Amino acid sequence: MENSVGGVVIVVENREKLAPRVNAILTEYGDLIVGRVGLPYREKNKYVITIVVDGDPDQVGAMVAKLEALGEIQVKVALSGMCNN
Repeated sequence: MENSVGGVVIVVENREKLAPRVNAILTEYGDLIVGRVGLPYREKNKYVITIVVDGDPDQVGAMVAKLEALGEIQVKVALSGMCNN
């Protein structure tokens, strides 16, 4: 399957609790990540991470599934050739 390029936006609802686990997953899939920007929103105890990915859509999907399984996280993906809502 051909690689897709796109973006993933992650909103972590409980930053203090979940940031280490989110970072571990992103490190596991680091070969997919072209760039990453993380912005803490301390007043609301949230963390917004935007990443650019280039890789197999199935691998991106596996990464997203692991992130969503953590709970208290919202993940949105837009890949070349496909999108989710």
